[in-house]
Amino acid sequence: MANKDQLLSVLARHIGEQNGATAERLAADLGITERDVRKLVSALREEGIALMAHPARGYFIAATEEEREHYSAFLHARAMHTLRLLAQMRRCSMADLIGQLRLPT
Repeated sequence: MANKDQLLSVLARHIGEQNGATAERLAADLGITERDVRKLVSALREEGIALMAHPARGYFIAATEEEREHYSAFLHARAMHTLRLLAQMRRCSMADLIGQLRLPT
């Protein structure tokens, strides 16, 4: 199976949002499954390497700080949406869901 360094090497050819590569394409380039690509991307992100991804554009390395900020905002919005859904499913407030402290009134 390909490793994180090999994925980074392939992604070095995909700088900038307009040059994104789908998981399918990366998997074919590396000879692994799309699931393995996502695992390697996740492992690299956990190491602090900022790999961007967008459903319509694929995976890429940000060419500018603006691209990095745009992707950060995209991730934040997606995470907040997921948390709102979870709070609704559990029938609790967002504050209760995330364990936010409340001041006595």
